[in-house]
Amino acid sequence: MGTSAEAEYAAFEDKVKRTVYIDNLSPQVTESVLQTALNQFGSVKSVQFIPNYLGPSNLAKCALIEMEHAKQVEGVILAATESPFMISGMPRPVRARRAEMEMFDERPAKPGRKIVCSWMKPNDPSFADAMQLKNFAKKSFAEADLLLEKQLQEEEKLAHQQQDTLKTNYKKYEMIDALLADGTARRLARRYNMNVADD
Repeated sequence: MGTSAEAEYAAFEDKVKRTVYIDNLSPQVTESVLQTALNQFGSVKSVQFIPNYLGPSNLAKCALIEMEHAKQVEGVILAATESPFMISGMPRPVRARRAEMEMFDERPAKPGRKIVCSWMKPNDPSFADAMQLKNFAKKSFAEADLLLEKQLQEEEKLAHQQQDTLKTNYKKYEMIDALLADGTARRLARRYNMNVADD
């Protein structure tokens, strides 16, 4: 039994080495979008989103992506570090780093390791300090949550601006193509004694 537990743990360690952690993902990103984006670095074996149970659903997502080889993980991290690597068209460059064992919700117990937990009772001398730390953590999380929500609003506003600019530029190029195609540009060029290139 000890050997099978060790083999299971060794297989899990190997999986962690082949997994990249990506965060700051747009809420619109899906598993297929991630697979398409990262298949350029190698074969994606699995995608697991890490749910945010405490915050609103429209906040940035994070995911664990298992690649076929550990070397491919380095490629993803390098691409995300060297240039703004955006997934799903949002103006939000993703961040990537190596996965750690603690990031996986289902992980085997390390052979020979035993963890014991116990609840702190109200009459414990450190109970007041523990409650103070708990309240501080809640307050910090609420502040971080608010900042992330503001950041998301700014990013969505920027995305809409970029989309509007793209549509406007596309309409301009369509209009120029139409003027060149129907001969209006040549007539105007002759009228104002200007040269127009054939192409």
